[in-house]
Amino acid sequence: MDMAVVTSAENQYQKKWRSYPQLRWVSSFLEREERVFLILSLVIGALTGLAVVAFILLTERLGSRLYPAGDSAAWRRLLTPIVGSLAMGYLLFRYFPNARGSGVPQTKAALFAHNGFISLRTVLGKFGCTAATLASGIPLGREGPSVQVGAGIGSVLGRWLGLSPEKVKALIPVGAAAAVAAAFNTPLAAVMFALEEVVGDLHAPVLGSVVLASATSWAVLRLLLGNNPLFHVPEYALVHPLELGIYAVLGVAGGFLSVAFTQTLLRLRKYFIHLPASTRWWQPAVGGVVVGAMGWFVPQVLGVGYSYVGEALNGTLALKVMLLLIVLKLIGVTVSYATGNAGGIFGPALLLGSMLGGAIGTVAHHFLPGYTASPGAYALVGMGALFAGIVRAPMTSVLMIFEMTHDYAVIVPLMIANLTSLFIASRLQKEPIYEALAHQDGIHLPSSGERGELNQRTVDQVMQRAPWVLPAQMGVREALEQMGTSHLRIWPVADKERFVGIVSRESLENSIAEETGDRLLINLVKTVNVPHVFTDQPLYMALERMSKFHLDLLPVVHRADTQRLLGVVTLRDLLDSYGVEQLGVGAVAEGPVH
Repeated sequence: MDMAVVTSAENQYQKKWRSYPQLRWVSSFLEREERVFLILSLVIGALTGLAVVAFILLTERLGSRLYPAGDSAAWRRLLTPIVGSLAMGYLLFRYFPNARGSGVPQTKAALFAHNGFISLRTVLGKFGCTAATLASGIPLGREGPSVQVGAGIGSVLGRWLGLSPEKVKALIPVGAAAAVAAAFNTPLAAVMFALEEVVGDLHAPVLGSVVLASATSWAVLRLLLGNNPLFHVPEYALVHPLELGIYAVLGVAGGFLSVAFTQTLLRLRKYFIHLPASTRWWQPAVGGVVVGAMGWFVPQVLGVGYSYVGEALNGTLALKVMLLLIVLKLIGVTVSYATGNAGGIFGPALLLGSMLGGAIGTVAHHFLPGYTASPGAYALVGMGALFAGIVRAPMTSVLMIFEMTHDYAVIVPLMIANLTSLFIASRLQKEPIYEALAHQDGIHLPSSGERGELNQRTVDQVMQRAPWVLPAQMGVREALEQMGTSHLRIWPVADKERFVGIVSRESLENSIAEETGDRLLINLVKTVNVPHVFTDQPLYMALERMSKFHLDLLPVVHRADTQRLLGVVTLRDLLDSYGVEQLGVGAVAEGPVH
C-alpha cells in the first residue's frame, strides 16, 4: 500500500475542507444534517447495490468465457490465471497501489487512520482489477473488495458534498454494510458485520444509516437479479442429541484450520512484502502460476468455487474431492493473497468451511447413519465455523447462515461450532487476520481490547455528588456570593430538589451589570435542552459536550428522569482520570447542598 499517496491526498482534503467554506454547504444546514445523512445512506445503498450486481455479472460472465465449465483444454486452465494475475499485477503496481488485497483492512484503515478517505481511483481500480483477477480463475472472493468499493462510494460522495471528515468517516460502515448485503443477499448479517467488524461497536450511532443502506442495497439486488439465494440449501433437522458432540468436534477442526489458514497467509505475505519494491508488479503472477499448475490437474481449484459449496450443502460432493479441495484451496488462496492479487477471503473461508464440514459429516453419517443428519448440514455449520475462526465475527456468522437457510434448527449446532472454533483460533492466533494484515502494512488499528478498555471508562467512575446546588428561588446577587472564589464557571440549579438547569458566573455578572441583580435564578437559568450526561456514557462524550458548549462542568442525571440530579462531572475530574494535569483549574469547592 502506498501510504504516502493516501496521507497526502487525505491532508489535501482536510486543508481544502477547512479553507473553503463553499465546500461545506451541507454542514451549514446543521438542523438538516441527520436528514441529509439518511438520504445519502439511501443513495450509497443504491449505488453500492448496482456496483455489486455489476461485479457479480462481470466476474461470472467473463470467467465463463476465459475458462468455460467442462472445457478439456488444460493449457487454458494453466495460462489464464498466469496471464490475468500478471496483467492485473502491473496495473495494481503502476496505477492502483491501494487496491491490492482484500479491501476490509483497507476499509478499516480508512475509518481509523485516514479520516474516511478512499480515493475515486482506488474505488475504480478495486472494481476493475478484482473483477479481472477473479474472472481469470484466482480463487479469491469478491465480497471483501465489494466492502472497499461500497465504503469508497460513501467516502467519495461525502467529500464531494463537502461533509466534514467526521461525517465522511461515518459513511464508511454505511457503504460496507450495503456491499455485504448485496454480495451475500443477507441484509441483517450485513448490518452486524459493519458494526461488529468494521466499526467494532454494536451500539454505534450510525446504526440507522447502516440499516437503511443495507436494506436499499439488498432491494436493488432483488430487483435486478431476482430472489435467488447465494446457495440453495435443503431443510435440516437435529436427528439426535449426539450430533451436538460431533458439531463440537467440527468446531475444534474449524479452529485449527482457521489458524493454519491465517498463519500460512501472514507468513507468506510477510516474505513477499520484504522483497524489493521493484518486484511488486510481477509478484501476483506467482499466485497465478501456483493456481494454474494445480488447475491443470484439478479444475475445481479455479475460481472461488461457490458451485462446489452448493454441492457440499446438498450432500452430492464426494469425500475425496472435499478433502482434496481443503488442501489445494488452502494453498491457492494463501499464495494468491500473499502475492498481492486483488481479492478477498470471505468466499474462500466459506468454501473451506463447507468442505471441512462436509467431510466430517460424510464420515459421521457413514458410521452413525441413524444418529446424524445428512453431510450437508455439517457443511453448512462448517461454513460458519471457518468464518468465525478466520474473520473473528461470530455474530455475523450466525446471522449469515440463518439468513441463508431461514431455519432455526441449525442455530444451536452453529453456535456450538462457531464458539468452539473462535475460542481455539483466538488462543492460537492472538491477532485477528484483518488487524494483522493492516499491521503488516504499517497501520495500527485499534484492537477490540483497546476499544473495550475505552468503553469501560464511563462517567460514573469519575462523577461526584454535587456539593453545591443553587436553589431556583435564590436571587442573582446571593447566588454570585454563594459561588465565592470557586474556579468553576457553571453551577447546577434545582427547584424543590428537582434539577432544572445550569447557570454560569458570566450570566450572573451580566445580570448585575444590567441592574437586574434582584432577579431570581429561575428567571435566568436555561431549562430547555440543558447539556447533561448519563452515568453509563463514555468519558469522551462528556469531554465532547464540554467542548461543544464551552463548559467546565456537566450535570449527571438519571436516564429515566432527567430532573433527578445524580451528581456532576467537572473538567478537572476528566483530566485527572486520564492522568493529565491542567494548570489553573481549581479543585472542587466544598459547600452546602441545597
